Amino acid sequence: MPNAPLFIMVGGFLGAGKTTTVGRLARHYQSLGKRVVVVTNDQAADLVDTHTLRSQGLEVGEVAGACFCCNFNELTGVMEKMGLQGGDALPDVVLAEPVGSCTDLVATVLRPLEKVYNRPLRVAPYAVILKPSHGLRILGNHDKAGFSPQAAYIFKKQVEEADLVLVNRVDELPPAQVAELTRLVNEQFPGRPVLPVSAGTGAGFDALLAHLEGGSIIPAGKTMDLDYDVYAQGEADLGWLNSQGSVVSDSPFDIDALAIGLVREIQALLSARDAETAHLKVTVKGAGALAVANSISNCTDPKLSHPTGARADGVELVINARVAIDPETLSALVRQGTESAARAVGGRAALENLRSFRPGRPVPTHRMPQPVG
Repeated sequence: MPNAPLFIMVGGFLGAGKTTTVGRLARHYQSLGKRVVVVTNDQAADLVDTHTLRSQGLEVGEVAGACFCCNFNELTGVMEKMGLQGGDALPDVVLAEPVGSCTDLVATVLRPLEKVYNRPLRVAPYAVILKPSHGLRILGNHDKAGFSPQAAYIFKKQVEEADLVLVNRVDELPPAQVAELTRLVNEQFPGRPVLPVSAGTGAGFDALLAHLEGGSIIPAGKTMDLDYDVYAQGEADLGWLNSQGSVVSDSPFDIDALAIGLVREIQALLSARDAETAHLKVTVKGAGALAVANSISNCTDPKLSHPTGARADGVELVINARVAIDPETLSALVRQGTESAARAVGGRAALENLRSFRPGRPVPTHRMPQPVG
């Protein structure tokens, strides 16, 4: 099927760098004259990733309310809808970003796409991004890995089912840490190519593209055993929060300062509770600009990933938080941190549509543990 659309799913734990990777891949294929669509995924609506990718001029559809595996028909429906908007049956390239707490995606998404979804597709090898900050602790079996053993189980299973593993952020890591992560993967999950990459700078992406476009699924026909009780508990150990909001002021303030201030204030409150952050993302939209800031763990500094240099006297917020803490406490701390960050720029904050919860037990639409025949 040389002319069939290419379906690329990029997995990895919360905060691994999936959105940045997907955005860079999308721009690459667009530069080749191909029509590219992106499908994001979350347990609830108001996803920072969707806003971020759309702000880059990309066509983005969203599957909200459940993971791809538990809402397979919505995934294929979004793909169909976006294809028809372009006048064709499907676009040239579909890039899919699953929920960062999900695993078993080969059996519940990729194999059903080949067997159940009655469309010609070229399914690329499944790339999983290894998150360095938690990878060193979880794969290294440190006493303080940051998450429960059940959540760490999900992290390891994501790497186990990968066709290739991407060690991300190599531009920020000492070479010794890159070597250690590579060693840990090779020892615990042999047989998978391990590629050092930087989604931020594009380092290593030529090798990644070669694997995605011409690589085989490695090892062929592998089947991963998964304890769904442990998996469900691992997801439920994380508090999940999505919220919209606003900040207004009597005079213009620095949008970037508010974005990074939001993340710093909330992370400080979480760290004081010894609540490990899996991922904390915010967007601040105003004056025709979109600032994005995030934190990926308690041991890493917050980052302003999309600065704007803009000022405004009123902005819209989107906040996503995935943290090892109960949802009620998470909601209270996010409200407190948002109000504090707004005051720091001379503004007043209001949060709306705030939803905090623990993900429910995953119940896949399809599960094909054996290779497609």
